[in-house]
Amino acid sequence: MELIDAIILGIIQGLTEFLPVSSSGHLEIGKALLGDNSVPEDSLLFTVVVHFATALSTLVVFRKDVWVIMDGLLQFRWNEQTKFSLKIIISMIPAVFIGLVFEEQLESLFGGNIVLVGFMLWVTALLLYLADRAKDTGKPVSFRNSLVIGVSQAIAMLPGVSRSGATISTSVLLGIDKSRAARFSFLMVVPLILGKIIKDLSSGDLTYEGGQSMVMAAGFLAAFLSGMIACTWMIRLVRNSKLTYFAVYCLIVGSLALVYGLLT
Repeated sequence: MELIDAIILGIIQGLTEFLPVSSSGHLEIGKALLGDNSVPEDSLLFTVVVHFATALSTLVVFRKDVWVIMDGLLQFRWNEQTKFSLKIIISMIPAVFIGLVFEEQLESLFGGNIVLVGFMLWVTALLLYLADRAKDTGKPVSFRNSLVIGVSQAIAMLPGVSRSGATISTSVLLGIDKSRAARFSFLMVVPLILGKIIKDLSSGDLTYEGGQSMVMAAGFLAAFLSGMIACTWMIRLVRNSKLTYFAVYCLIVGSLALVYGLLT
């Protein structure tokens, strides 16, 4: 991998992890435009590195929240921090279940199914549009809501459905305060990313070739910095109700994908 490729891929990873445009959907569109159902993937090691970078960027942006949560957990009491951590765990259950039980079925959907991507981008656009017009109630995340938001995260495993878009929109539509919705959406994915990294590290499939240090470092830095920018930006956009811009974007791209998929 060239240095410039690592930087570009790192930036894409950092942005699409937080912006509600569906990185998986754009990958499938890219496959279709390239006229091939398979695009050579970067090394598993590089994937682990950039995913770790985005997880770290989340922790940096929410460092004060993370510190409060950790401090509360170390008190070993049934306090707000313990409750919040349990809600995060509950939100992970649907995605973990779907990922483990239906792994092969999910992988089969990532084969250049451009029509499915188009429809799912429409779904993402609708969710973002509705969320942008929801009233800010100041409602916190409940245990029941955390499970519902977790289900939306599991559905976002489909190509074309944005994870951040689905979870934030679902939270806001449930009446949850917009700032809390964004905070919960971004923090809930950190354990999943770290869990996936641990799984990849323990698989024994990681390979490292000499001279990759600079490339890995460039990809990590690009993903980390772009992740911090995108995460901070999304918090402001959600708070100021400006998700409609992304809804329009997803609607346009989804429509183009449908036209392309139906005509080819």
